[in-house]
Amino acid sequence: MISKYLDKRFITLFLLPLSIGSLSVLSFQPFNLTFINFFTLPACFYLIVYIKKKSKGTYRKKPYKKNLFFFGTAFGFGFYLSGIHWITNSLTFDENFKILIPFGLILIPLFLSLFFSITTVLIGPLLSLNLQSIILFSASLAFSDYIRNFVLTGFPWNFWAYSFSWSTEIIQILNNLGLFATNLLIITIFLLPAFIFMDFRFAQKIYMILVLILILSISYIYGNHSINLNKKNLKNIENKINIKVISPNFKLEYGLSKADVENRLEKLIKYSDPEKDKKTLFVWPEGVLSGYSFKEIKNLSKNFSKNFSKNHFILFGINRLDEKKNGTYNSLIIVDHKMNIIQEYKKQKLVPFGEFLPFENILSKIGLKKITEGHGSFLSGQKQNNLKLDKLNILPLICYEIIFTDLIQSSSENTNLIINISEDGWFGNSIGPYQHFSKSIFRAIEHNTFLIRSANKGVSAIINNKGEVVKRLNPNEAGHIQLEVPLLENQNKNKNDLIFFILLFTYIFIFYFTKKNNGK
Repeated sequence: MISKYLDKRFITLFLLPLSIGSLSVLSFQPFNLTFINFFTLPACFYLIVYIKKKSKGTYRKKPYKKNLFFFGTAFGFGFYLSGIHWITNSLTFDENFKILIPFGLILIPLFLSLFFSITTVLIGPLLSLNLQSIILFSASLAFSDYIRNFVLTGFPWNFWAYSFSWSTEIIQILNNLGLFATNLLIITIFLLPAFIFMDFRFAQKIYMILVLILILSISYIYGNHSINLNKKNLKNIENKINIKVISPNFKLEYGLSKADVENRLEKLIKYSDPEKDKKTLFVWPEGVLSGYSFKEIKNLSKNFSKNFSKNHFILFGINRLDEKKNGTYNSLIIVDHKMNIIQEYKKQKLVPFGEFLPFENILSKIGLKKITEGHGSFLSGQKQNNLKLDKLNILPLICYEIIFTDLIQSSSENTNLIINISEDGWFGNSIGPYQHFSKSIFRAIEHNTFLIRSANKGVSAIINNKGEVVKRLNPNEAGHIQLEVPLLENQNKNKNDLIFFILLFTYIFIFYFTKKNNGK
């Protein structure tokens, strides 16, 4: 009965992969239906093998790789259309950009789907209904995600591992293995149920189910033990800093008047609610004072020194003009109670079309520009510099940079706090802010460091070194959260790429060794 429908190319090559790709997105935040991937990825694997079989008959042998390409494209398009459709919300803030919404909705997912389609074309011919093929398919998907982290400027969004962001117990191996290796192992776990399609006896299939449950149980037990042990250790940490995270819930808009900026500053001060005698680092979000230079903001902050004292430092995002380079940086700065700049970090990873225009010399001639205020692209910071303040050694990440694990790896070994500021108003009331936030959980575990996140119209949170959300403010919720944050030392930094490639080559070796021994 099922094969009757699968013999129809439209269903097998387009409708089914589009559907299962779209459903896979439900495994990520805010849905957290992780179990879905135990069905969608095995189904994807089976259909690729099925297409290989049918391309020699029903589908004809000649267009075999074309069939695989169509399948991979349809799966990837469904995955990204459902997962990142919210990015087109950023095109609604300027009337000139609204015409681009249909193109952004179609072309961006279509481009990203190429990572799936190319993988399917290259690996599909080697797959059969056996366990070693699951090993190869897992490796190929993980390598595809790895490449996606670097191609052009990189877009490592919604790796399969992120579907476990709600279960910090399962993902504690991150600190030892890194994101890429963990992603590979999780893909493998998701694919293991594909054995139901294989020529195993019923008893063998039950055995495989038990193996899968055992793997997840061991991961959970290890993670739970690590988290409980950490809670005991944190009680003995004496080196702490009081941090207040502010989420003002300001409307995303340009063309602010001086009165608007003054009003915003007053609200930020109000939400900060400073205690003059208590040493505190206040963290404000990115972009809430956009359109004004630091000098202008300083002049407008009449009540700043009246409310803050020498015990206070304020961290926030601002656009900083570089007259020598005739350009502007998206910067994160720390100021004292008199609004003097103490430290500054310049954003490295800029958002394509949002903060810079790729191939600007060409595309600007046909009328394209970046989405954010001003027609010219932002300048890109050239290095990952930590911000040092008293006992603090801060790794700063601005908005989009939180999704890049390599910035964590390149940070100072003495980093004892990660701070991420963001303007999530671009995402609107969508799943975007939740997906964006989930990456913070992984960055905290990877570096075994507390992570502070202040996001306007996004999820603001204090996350401990094991990825547990200690306190949070949800999107569109205004106010502040506060905590005496332990400053952890002697972090165990993993070798992300090295471990991944060792595991990747191990997978490939297992595939070819078992294939040779089986005579296939």
